[in-house]
Amino acid sequence: MKFVVAPDGDSAARLAAASIARRLARAVRVRGEASVAFSGGRTPGLMLAALAEHSLPWGQIDVFQVDERVAPDGDPARNAQLLEVLPRSVRRVALMPVTAQRLGAAAQRYAALLPERLDVVHLGLGADGHTASWPPGDPVIDAAESVALSGVYQGTIRMTLTPHVVNAAWARVVLAVGADKADPVQRWLRGDTSVPVSRVHRAGTTVYLDSAAASDGVAARR
Repeated sequence: MKFVVAPDGDSAARLAAASIARRLARAVRVRGEASVAFSGGRTPGLMLAALAEHSLPWGQIDVFQVDERVAPDGDPARNAQLLEVLPRSVRRVALMPVTAQRLGAAAQRYAALLPERLDVVHLGLGADGHTASWPPGDPVIDAAESVALSGVYQGTIRMTLTPHVVNAAWARVVLAVGADKADPVQRWLRGDTSVPVSRVHRAGTTVYLDSAAASDGVAARR
């Protein structure tokens, strides 16, 4: 696992975007196509805006969601709106079907859209140590399916990629900014298995932090 510490959140977001752009461009050069999955939450907005500025072969790139709240279309809580900043030339933006009546079947249909291995998975980090939509103590983290449903978390059920899909990706890019992330980052480093982010494989994972989210232990690993 590699750590990159930036002076502020904007710089961290731009560095994460540049990393994702490089990986997608390389995948297109090698295979003629690429795939990426983005998480929701508060932090990805700047990163996605910065990524949209990169000159990439968007027509050969498929975009997926890591997680989504079960809420109506247009609900401000939905993560889907974050992806609207991406260029219109993206080959496909596959949104999670969270308005379906049969959510379990909808999750299976979404899983069938995923490639065998995503090129990049972007992850965030909550103050409670959750990533994707794996709330602490929720059995979704042990789901056998590729896409599953969490219990109610912060007021909503979530649809989410599960650990084996995230860890099967060629690379993972974690973006965590703010002082409230320093504790879960440190617990992750210590191997605290009570924080859901501990289920993310360290190999192939790069973590972008701002100085507020970093710590002495992180700085030593840069």
